[in-house]
Amino acid sequence: MSGDSGEPRHGPEASAVGPTPGRADQRLGRDRRLTRSSQFREAYAQGRRFPGSLMVLWLRAGDGAALRLGVVTGRGVGNAVQRARARRLLREAYRRHRHLFEGRVDVVLVARRRLLESKWENIVEDLLTQAGRAGLKRA
Repeated sequence: MSGDSGEPRHGPEASAVGPTPGRADQRLGRDRRLTRSSQFREAYAQGRRFPGSLMVLWLRAGDGAALRLGVVTGRGVGNAVQRARARRLLREAYRRHRHLFEGRVDVVLVARRRLLESKWENIVEDLLTQAGRAGLKRA
């Protein structure tokens, strides 16, 4: 039936409403992601690398740097399905904890094979550890 029944909205249309008032916007829209290969090359060229057991965190300073995220999975991580899952896990961990970070840099996360065998808590812990070593965590 059409019309507003006053019930809470569920499904895809509920997400179109936007962030909950009073909560930080956790979305990772296009403006919060690295989209050009040149940006990834710049991150690697700058050499600011922080390896962890489940991922490697790279920092990129430069034009427009604002804690945007880029995620990379090589073929060593697994087949296409496994690589896609690894990217989703890294994006979600970053998205949920981005509010803890600060700085005028962009972040590139490179998945390691062990990521797929790890528990969620370990993925988050590794991300926060590498972010702390990189100086991204708020004081």
